[in-house]
Amino acid sequence: MTTEEPSTPDLDRLVNACLMPGFTGPTLPAWVADALADGLAGICLYGQNLTGEGPPVAERVAAITAAARAVRGDVLVALDEEGGDVTRLEYTTGSSWPGNAALGVVDDEAATFAVAAGIGAQLRRVGVDVDLAPSVDVNSDTANPVIGVRSFGADPALVARHGVAYVRGLQAAGVAAAAKHFPGHGATTVDSHLGLPVIDADEATFRARELPPFAAAVRAGVDLVMTAHVVFPALDGAPATLSRRLLVDVLRGELGFTGVVVTDALDMAGVRAAHGLAGAAVLSLAAGADLLLLGAEDGEEHCAAIRSAVRAAVADGTLAEDRLRDAAARVTALRQRLGAAERPEAPVTAPALARDAARAALRARGVAPLAGPAVVAELRAATNLAVGDAAWSLAEPLAAVGLLAGVHTVTEGGVAADEVVAAGAGRPLVVAVRDAYRSPWQTAWLDRLLRARPDAVLVALGMSVDAERAAGPAIAAHGAARVVTRAVADLLRGD
Repeated sequence: MTTEEPSTPDLDRLVNACLMPGFTGPTLPAWVADALADGLAGICLYGQNLTGEGPPVAERVAAITAAARAVRGDVLVALDEEGGDVTRLEYTTGSSWPGNAALGVVDDEAATFAVAAGIGAQLRRVGVDVDLAPSVDVNSDTANPVIGVRSFGADPALVARHGVAYVRGLQAAGVAAAAKHFPGHGATTVDSHLGLPVIDADEATFRARELPPFAAAVRAGVDLVMTAHVVFPALDGAPATLSRRLLVDVLRGELGFTGVVVTDALDMAGVRAAHGLAGAAVLSLAAGADLLLLGAEDGEEHCAAIRSAVRAAVADGTLAEDRLRDAAARVTALRQRLGAAERPEAPVTAPALARDAARAALRARGVAPLAGPAVVAELRAATNLAVGDAAWSLAEPLAAVGLLAGVHTVTEGGVAADEVVAAGAGRPLVVAVRDAYRSPWQTAWLDRLLRARPDAVLVALGMSVDAERAAGPAIAAHGAARVVTRAVADLLRGD
């Protein structure tokens, strides 16, 4: 008995069932609607879809999801809504939810669950049913350029506990959670958006440090696990996204994961540079990935290239057709289950608990209420692509409580420290930074200002190591979300 080879349309539909592209613009393009009708798994929304003139972001997201579901009711709609610094629903305003670093400092699992459940309810209401969160990376290297405050902390047990609480909170709200970035991105010093990180840890360290949070998330029933474009030479010479050893032997075999393996975006240099996007797509499917996240670029040509590459790989035996069918079946089962769930109709706002958690996460040293309106300097530099251009400001909440005398936006080669010192003469001075310790120009600028104004309040809105730079008053806020900067403003007011 022979097995008939599938026709190209049948094979293409199997590929479509594993694809989640991005697209440009604020509305659903015609090519996406056509692809959804032809079996496309779903879409992922990015900051670029949510900026510019138009209605509030939540309304835009709801319009996009409604347009997609008018084509097919069980389409997956995903985005990165981590709370804290990585937000899409509040990309233009800053998040009203504290992020992982703040929640880890507070170390209240009930608070983490409640924050995740609140985020999940907001997402479901606007039609999003997959949240590419939480990050359960153990941030063991403070030089990490892409995780940082997105992590619950440096202790694997703490990260595991809060990862479980977050997964359960999201999924209790009817949103599928994706534990990321398997098997761990916390010990890297290279951003996989820009290059290929290699973590030179032995296998014992890997199993003790990186793996426990993922094992805990799997035991908690997480719906998806997202792969990392990271090499662990002790386990495999290939990036995890392309590693059967990690995705099949470890994740499925050892940890027992039966859900959907979703790749990190394949347009990232961590895999694209060596293999091309379509080549990386074929290799990730062969390695055990189910759902291919293509990235923020318009995906029409990428989808076509992947279909062509998969047809060739199936024909030459590089990719088994059964592997493709298995991946498509897992993704289809997830989207059908999520598509059948109810969606809340009432608006969801961040509870007082979110504000309380943000305030509880503040760590202040030598800080007294401001004697009057302050001159504020905000040091701004390029962020990683996961954070993007999401809004943040300490000046705005200080203005809202009557404590802003003026604001200076400081960029490399811009306003000098001496100018800010002069502008702040006779007034309180507040300096807000986000991971300045990673930037030589920012640390030099800060050192010059603090020598002249040792009484200036240094507010670290990124990793807390920035707060250690000041001998005088300092606040480690553990994130730059709107709810966090409001908590800082309240503290400086004396509340």
